[in-house]
Amino acid sequence: MLRILAFLLIVLAAALGFSWLQDHPGAVSLTLGNAVMETSFTVFVVLELLLLGIVCLVVWLVRSFFKAPDRVGRFFSTRRRDKGYHALSSGIIAAGAGDAALARRMTKRSQKLLAARKEPLVRFLDAQTAMIEGDHERARAVFQSMENEPETRLLAMRGLYLEAERLGDAAAARHYAERAARIAPHVPWAGGAVLESKTIEGDYDGALAILEAQRDARLIEKAESSRLRAVLLTAKAKTLLDRDPAQARKAALEAVSLAPTLVPAAVTAARAMFRLGDVRKGSNVIERAWEKTVHPELASTYIHARAGDSAEERLKRARTLASLQPTHVETHLMLANAAIDAGDLTLARIEATAALRKEPREGVFLLLADLEEAEGGSEGAVREWLGRAVRAPRDPAWTADGIVAEDWAPVSPVTGRLDAFEWKVPAQHVDAHGAVIEGERPSARERLAARPAETGPNRNGNGGHGRVAGPAAPVAAASGPSATAAPGGAHGAPDRAIAMPAEPAKGEGAGLRLF
Repeated sequence: MLRILAFLLIVLAAALGFSWLQDHPGAVSLTLGNAVMETSFTVFVVLELLLLGIVCLVVWLVRSFFKAPDRVGRFFSTRRRDKGYHALSSGIIAAGAGDAALARRMTKRSQKLLAARKEPLVRFLDAQTAMIEGDHERARAVFQSMENEPETRLLAMRGLYLEAERLGDAAAARHYAERAARIAPHVPWAGGAVLESKTIEGDYDGALAILEAQRDARLIEKAESSRLRAVLLTAKAKTLLDRDPAQARKAALEAVSLAPTLVPAAVTAARAMFRLGDVRKGSNVIERAWEKTVHPELASTYIHARAGDSAEERLKRARTLASLQPTHVETHLMLANAAIDAGDLTLARIEATAALRKEPREGVFLLLADLEEAEGGSEGAVREWLGRAVRAPRDPAWTADGIVAEDWAPVSPVTGRLDAFEWKVPAQHVDAHGAVIEGERPSARERLAARPAETGPNRNGNGGHGRVAGPAAPVAAASGPSATAAPGGAHGAPDRAIAMPAEPAKGEGAGLRLF
């Protein structure tokens, strides 16, 4: 539109100019020797403009003639470049699709067509093609050559880091990640890798500094940053617990404030306070954590706050903690274990029965085996409870990436991922016949294997041979001759029907009982 308007304005100006010349006639006389040429002023102007146009055309033709070789060269160079980038694009797509043959063919073609331009993406394609071909030596060599160029240095660090991880060379992976973090602190993979490596090494102060830098750069959300900081502080506190309880307490308390549901933080803070002689404050930390997250480690730490406490005193502390979460299965297990230690087998039976009603799992059956043994039950009865523990659903445990650990750790032993451990029931899977396959339970299996089968009189002096009657299903309807009502005790155990095994005949081993 603007071009049309400009053209119209030029035409209008020319028309006005010629009109003005017609309105103001004049003559032009040109003398050359004896020749005299006369014409009107209008014709003279037209001739001058025509001559100027011819001169401009000649100049343009001369310049075009001398520039023609360069223009031809640029044409072929541009065409070659376009073909090279097309080959490069096709090669990258082929490498991403896993087509090694096409990727290598396009790599060679792009190297040939773009050799003069030294395109860095060609070397990247070469490295990627070598990786999908399985030629990792060539890939590493290409990445190392890319280190020399500032624009590809970070990309080279990434490739070398991944290769080091593939080879399991943690030191080399950490080296490349640290170099990348120095070049570009804002890159998430480099900062995350250095953070994990420092955590694995136990350099928690260094890990905290990196986490702080990532938070300042807004690479991670505030909530995630607080959680990871709590994990690192907890790990630091655990390492300081033996040699510097005061610093351990400081770090653990900060972790508790950042992540109130992080059980290891509360446990470590309480243990540090107990070592410093501040039992009351340490107990308060456990009580607040228990109200949010019921966990057996909290219970164990709370009960054993004072090393010199008697079993009765530990039972008293267990009752205090139980009052905060009276209906949880872990509360029943805690009270039952403390009652067995204190010799209060009646209370232990009531709490074990309550736990069995709620969650008939491995730990509950192991507790019942201990209780049966403490009450002087038959060897066969103990073995029966242990056998049921082997077949029962597993107890919750610290689990990360399919690995079950005895204790919490800040990183996964498989992937190195920070804050990977969760307190949950380990995964189960089903075989082709539909049977549940679970991980080994050394505690139940070894205890069962270590106990001899009962073939003679039991330790209570009851004679008899053969298999001892084991427990029936833990909870059943109140029907049949084997159902017996559980009495409601001082601890509020409800009157529920508990399935009991058949009474043994005279001369046989004693049957199992739940209360």
